[in-house]
Amino acid sequence: MKYDICIVGSGAGASPVAYTLAKAGAKVLILEKGPWLTEKEFFKDELAISLRDAYNPSLNDEQHVIEEQYETESGESFWQGEPTSESGWSFWNGNVVGGSSNFMSGYFHRLKPIDFRLKTEFGEIPGANVEDWPITYQDLEPYYARVERVVGVSGKVVKHPHQEPRSSDFPYPPLAEHAVSTWIDQAAKIIGYHSIPVPRAVLSRPDMGRNSCEYSGYCSSYGCSTGAKGSGRAALLNHAVATGNLTIIPNAKVYHLASNASGDISAVHYYNQFGHKKTVNASLYVVACQAIETSRLLLASKSKQYPNGLANNNGQVGKNLVFSAGGTGRGDFIYEELSETKQAELKQVGPFINRALQDWYQIDDKEFDGVNKQGKAKGGTIDFLFYQNPIARANGTERDSNGELIWGEQLQTALHKEFTSYKTLRFEVFNDWLPTDDCFVSLDENITDKWGDPVAKVRIGSHEHDLLVGEYLAKKGEKLLEQMGAKNISISVSSYPPTNLMAGGCRFGVDPKTSVLDKNCRSHEVSNLYVTDGSFMPTGGSVPYTFTIYANAFRVADHIVKHWQQNLVS
Repeated sequence: MKYDICIVGSGAGASPVAYTLAKAGAKVLILEKGPWLTEKEFFKDELAISLRDAYNPSLNDEQHVIEEQYETESGESFWQGEPTSESGWSFWNGNVVGGSSNFMSGYFHRLKPIDFRLKTEFGEIPGANVEDWPITYQDLEPYYARVERVVGVSGKVVKHPHQEPRSSDFPYPPLAEHAVSTWIDQAAKIIGYHSIPVPRAVLSRPDMGRNSCEYSGYCSSYGCSTGAKGSGRAALLNHAVATGNLTIIPNAKVYHLASNASGDISAVHYYNQFGHKKTVNASLYVVACQAIETSRLLLASKSKQYPNGLANNNGQVGKNLVFSAGGTGRGDFIYEELSETKQAELKQVGPFINRALQDWYQIDDKEFDGVNKQGKAKGGTIDFLFYQNPIARANGTERDSNGELIWGEQLQTALHKEFTSYKTLRFEVFNDWLPTDDCFVSLDENITDKWGDPVAKVRIGSHEHDLLVGEYLAKKGEKLLEQMGAKNISISVSSYPPTNLMAGGCRFGVDPKTSVLDKNCRSHEVSNLYVTDGSFMPTGGSVPYTFTIYANAFRVADHIVKHWQQNLVS
């Protein structure tokens, strides 16, 4: 069967396209490398999440090669790659229908107008490839609002210094909040911070055939057993399948996109669940299998027309990969130092903290010593959270202060102290990971996956400016923890990327020489190819990416509908 649209991937970048096109009457096919799991398969299994990485491939079957920079004793630097099968450092985020959106925390902050024009606002930064977006916040705002309605976002608008323009309030009321949320609010007010509620892609009341949140306390990294979390599968693909116009083939690993003499895609080649080679055809093609794997697939799809990979005659595929810069902080609240009421509030399990700070989304501080030495820079977001997973909390108690393994009564005492004497409040910092020439995707010539195809080689160089901004923000979070009375406070900023937040590699732009896609995420070189996952982003912003990926995919889907309809007429 020939389809109107063939989509590779099924996550946040793919599901809005499938949903929109299926609703419009197009025959849509999704090829997803992972299995098709539903709420029935999503248990709150801590071992499966913490120790077994149950929803991702075995690194012996599928892996990446990660290149890091090292220095010799003489001060010379060099890059060296290591397969993740050896390091155990997984860059997979959820190989199932719905992709990593099944396992997100669902922090749905919008980007702000300034995120679309970093180069204009702050100028060039030496060593960084910063570009303005070819669209504006106003272009994307209606689609943010659509995601809030269709995917389901719960929240409350509170005015603060960096509140972005909105056309409407959130369609669902805020989720139940943890008592510690009010502690944060009170401390923030005292020191002049603006504590704001965090919008979450989790239903606070039943709707659209989905249940509301049951406040199990297990959300981040876990599949949602109620359907409350706005995964691409629960919120969009289920409805698209119900139209009769969407076909999903799970366990289908796409390995090559064939192109014809005119340079367009002519077929998709994939392995089915039995390892047999299959081929499908469509009129239009969408690639949305997360940033690294999207670049890998295009680079692997070589042909006479594209000797360096599909849509890569300009050499830009895989370039300007970005993650999310930032850091973390933590502080302990000692039970014996608190009243019985405060202890009871702290021990509450289930409701979300849902608090963030964005007072420094734009830094204007003479004490900030950034790369440009102006005291001004793009800042970021601080989100607060608890680690509810006991296995994760216990991890680390098995060693003493010297790093030696402990057991028996000593281990028992350490575990008892961990769970009965204090609770740790944490925060995460999100700020821009500037695109550079030292962060990109290529193909490894020596390492292959279980099908014999070259794996992606990922260089993870960062920019020093990212660390300066991250440290500045982390110190602001540290000050709030101090005001709250936390003890054992520590902060950490790292140049290592969080592997669940990746974008770039196929950035969109006006100039075909420096970008892979046009402003509608259509390939400059391949007229029937669109890329709709986070690969399109030229800069990442200072919030988690999923909300923006959803919104942009809905925007692009509207353009694909017009493209498909034009093909019908012609």
